[in-house]
Amino acid sequence: MANQFDPRAAYPRATGPVADGVTFDAGLRTYMLSVYNYMASGVLLTGVVALLFAQSGLVYSLFNEAGRPSLLGWVAMIAPLGVVLTMSFGINRLSEFSVKALFWGYAAIMGVSLSTIFLRYTGSSIAVTFFATSASFAALSLYGYTTKRDLGAMGKFLMMGVVGLVVAMLLNAFFPSNTASLMISAVGVLLFAALTVYDTQKIKNMYDVVGNSDFRGKSIVMGALTLYLDFINLFLFLLRFMGGNRN
Repeated sequence: MANQFDPRAAYPRATGPVADGVTFDAGLRTYMLSVYNYMASGVLLTGVVALLFAQSGLVYSLFNEAGRPSLLGWVAMIAPLGVVLTMSFGINRLSEFSVKALFWGYAAIMGVSLSTIFLRYTGSSIAVTFFATSASFAALSLYGYTTKRDLGAMGKFLMMGVVGLVVAMLLNAFFPSNTASLMISAVGVLLFAALTVYDTQKIKNMYDVVGNSDFRGKSIVMGALTLYLDFINLFLFLLRFMGGNRN
């Protein structure tokens, strides 16, 4: 599950001061709008690629007749993880152009990987779940942006939750259980809902660190990637509850 990995890159502090008052608020709004624009564009690209890949029939090249991943299937599942790790650990060495190119590449590859949901769920249920996810994400992110409560202490617990969730999913893959699958999905929805709130506030606070420094562009893309991952995971876990099975 490459889309389960959530980077938490460390950003260098800006050398120049960030303006106060009205100028600061205007800069913050511009910064956050850029993050949301990149994130939304990435989700849109993923959706378009997934739909085109499914409708063209190329999605069947991801799995063989026995239902096992083909070579292309393994590439589609593993490649996104490689891109995320490259962006997370190489953020200080990569140019802004490279970071943006990797982000768009990641969104496109995820579209290929997620095209398989059209094999399992009906198109109408996918659409309904997508709009439900969009509404939920907007509300959660708005709360994270406007709340005065410091959510920093949640970080370690949420990351522990992500690790625990991945372990539980791997165990359930080897020892399948419908009950465990439902429990994992419920925990996944709650976990990534909380991460959406936490990450939004973290990205908002990042503006005070990067300001108008040369790192601003890269931090916008990394913030967009973080929210993108929150959205995609929230969508996938909700789809397990709301998705109508084709079979």
